[in-house]
Amino acid sequence: MDVKAILIWVAIGIIAGWLASVVVGGGGLIRYLITGLIGAFIGGFLFKLVGVNVNLGNPYVNEIVVAAVGAIVVVLLARLIA
Repeated sequence: MDVKAILIWVAIGIIAGWLASVVVGGGGLIRYLITGLIGAFIGGFLFKLVGVNVNLGNPYVNEIVVAAVGAIVVVLLARLIA
């Protein structure tokens, strides 16, 4: 994995975490990054499990939407457990 791919991955994680915090609350750059990255894995798994294909015209936007939905699920599950 090259540096460009890692930076894109981090940017998508931060944006997705921020979007999740807008929906369910929370804050902080590190928290955005962590929830966004974990949400990307969870969102990708959930979307494949359900069979939903996101096609919004741009692959980065698709990844951000999937990661944000996954991050929202992660935050809500964490709140249920805590």
